[in-house]
Amino acid sequence: MVAGEAAGQVLRLDEPLSFWGGLDPATGRIIDRRHPQVGQSVTNQVLVMPSGRGSSSGSSTLCEAVRAGTGPAAILMVEPDEIIALGAVVADEIYGRLIPVVVLPADRFDDLSTGIRVEVSGAVCRVGASGQTASA
Repeated sequence: MVAGEAAGQVLRLDEPLSFWGGLDPATGRIIDRRHPQVGQSVTNQVLVMPSGRGSSSGSSTLCEAVRAGTGPAAILMVEPDEIIALGAVVADEIYGRLIPVVVLPADRFDDLSTGIRVEVSGAVCRVGASGQTASA
């Protein structure tokens, strides 16, 4: 959805995240008390989740996290989310900081667990030291 390059450790979310009300852009922490990964930081992580969730205001929250330096390095999802993509595009336009947003095939989602290192380049995600690739 938003091509770019990034690398980092995966933070895999068990459920979709609503950036609006679910992420504190000042700290980069998940603040939705009902979310399984509440308290985890998305800062500089490759955020992997099944989909986005929630309000159209989520794009502004993502953009603010990017401005504050607390946003993720990249976002990988199984289902496309235009609101998240919009936040990434606006952050690049306003602040010159690009966060790739990549849609993964559903069968590759299970390969991405918290803590492994991935590299994103365009529509390709390289996983771990083995160099496995997952094309979007």
